[in-house]
Amino acid sequence: MEGHGDPDLALLERIARKDKAAFKALYRQLYQPIYQYLFRMLQRREVCEELVDDVLLTVWQKAGDFRGRSKVRTWVIGIAYRKGLKRYYREARGPQMDELEQHALRLRDEEDAGPEGRFQQQQLGVQLQTGLMSLSANHRSVMELTMLGYSCNEIASIVDCPVNTVKTRMFHARRQLREYLGQLDPRAAAGRGEEQ
Repeated sequence: MEGHGDPDLALLERIARKDKAAFKALYRQLYQPIYQYLFRMLQRREVCEELVDDVLLTVWQKAGDFRGRSKVRTWVIGIAYRKGLKRYYREARGPQMDELEQHALRLRDEEDAGPEGRFQQQQLGVQLQTGLMSLSANHRSVMELTMLGYSCNEIASIVDCPVNTVKTRMFHARRQLREYLGQLDPRAAAGRGEEQ
């Protein structure tokens, strides 16, 4: 593996040689994205904090195993995906609604909206997060990774399945979300359906 100008890859190469300064730098860069991804999956702060450390410890231990078939961040999120999914199934418990609502509200940009707009954004955010939590873990993971900006090819690498499986999961997840949101407000779901 050679850096080729990719700062994450250059750091990973140094980590493979047990460079603690490189690990600290990668830790600072990736902690928040990994935490956000895991929080969307698990909705429990303390569990996510623990898992982020576990993911990054795995990066420290397995840096030399990276083969460059994906971006470093994609590889790391793949590790987070597998650890998060394992924890999700082990605990098999629902989200705490107050944390879910707080997280959804933080996701909304409230600066440009008036009071009525902010209220509608907050309601939609809570409804969307609740809708995401109603999906299966596989469907929700694909949706979450898409919202984080990963391509279908990158998601396939992260969840270790064919690209067509990712597309199928995305199709079913979107359909289920439209149905869920349509039950809450049929007019809103019809408008969203026309946009797609």
